[in-house]
Amino acid sequence: MLEQLATASDSDPRETTTSGALAAALEADERTIESHLHGLADCELARIRSDGSVRVTVTGEELLELELDELVIVDPETINPDE
Repeated sequence: MLEQLATASDSDPRETTTSGALAAALEADERTIESHLHGLADCELARIRSDGSVRVTVTGEELLELELDELVIVDPETINPDE
């Protein structure tokens, strides 16, 4: 999901996509995509704008650049433990 988001958008706020476009590209249900996008946003790997557009963050791009061969689990509670 993060890889597809990075392909369809950029950390530059002008380059965004939509959950509908991601759902079509991934052949998935849009509600499922929206749920995953909110999870990515909670981990600061994606930004969802008020108009519904979405983009990958710099952090998301940097995570992908690591080219990890293993599953990565990011716990949103460890991002901002004081909140």
